[in-house]
Amino acid sequence: MEEVPVDFDFEEILGQEQAKRALEIAASGGHNLFMMGPPGSGKTMLARALPGILPPLNEEESLEVTKIYSLTGNIPPGGSLIKVRPFRSAHHTTSRVGLIGGGSDPHPGEISLAHHGVLFLDELPEFPRSSLEALRQPMEDGTINISRSAGSSSFPAQFMLVAAANPCPCGYLGEPKRECKCSSRQVLRYQSRLSGPLMDRIDLHLNVPAVETEKLIRPSGNQTAGDSSKIIRERVLKARMIQNKRFAGLGIQVNAKMRNKEVKKFCPLSPPVQLILKQAINSFRLSARAYFRVIKVSRTIADLEDKKDIEPQHVAEALQYRAKVDE
Repeated sequence: MEEVPVDFDFEEILGQEQAKRALEIAASGGHNLFMMGPPGSGKTMLARALPGILPPLNEEESLEVTKIYSLTGNIPPGGSLIKVRPFRSAHHTTSRVGLIGGGSDPHPGEISLAHHGVLFLDELPEFPRSSLEALRQPMEDGTINISRSAGSSSFPAQFMLVAAANPCPCGYLGEPKRECKCSSRQVLRYQSRLSGPLMDRIDLHLNVPAVETEKLIRPSGNQTAGDSSKIIRERVLKARMIQNKRFAGLGIQVNAKMRNKEVKKFCPLSPPVQLILKQAINSFRLSARAYFRVIKVSRTIADLEDKKDIEPQHVAEALQYRAKVDE
């Protein structure tokens, strides 16, 4: 198996157990994920640990990614087939063309360079609104279509979006040890930059609370922070194998890419599960899109436990990751 160079191993990160669990679910089912928390809480560290638990590209995926990187001149000198899933980190100053693709001679953007991999957008509300709204179509379709007077171009863009944000401009809204200096109007304006339709397309939403810096990185000694990236990756691979078998011949690799008809076929719901979902629709005011995304996440959680059917506890955990934005 191709070894993945990573900035952080999961066992180096102390605390943030829910965030690490969410990343494992996201990696297993190809789900989009959004983290909100104050500066220094470890959001970027967690995101950069993600590549270490992702499975390698299969042959078909490797050829697709290599073709995109060859087209954009991003293959290293002497390089050959790309076998490691891309991890692209775009800064909020990146232009819309740089992020989405385009130009007078249309070329792929960051979302296509993240094809079959991860696109990490830190400080999400700082991105131009037009760039964020342009993400919606490729997040649904897995491709980006660019039209120009001379013709149109289509580039693949099946990526996992991992995004992070502060709760307010200063970053300390709701923090017990730091005073937020933002006005209510500033907070509202900042948070409203993330539209409902965009956030609705993100499966997992979680708060990443502040953790003292010295506790984030394991010091020398016997202190442990839980499973290593290698162990977590093995669980992710097993869950992906279940999905590969489930979707054989359908052109789908992961649960997150199921359409509604596949959800109905592969995610039968028992009466207790239906009851929980019915209550959640009323409590969290779930949209139809969010409803199906909760089921997809529940299916991934069940796969991680090697369970044939979705059980109430799987749905209950999946709903924990919707409460933040759907309350």
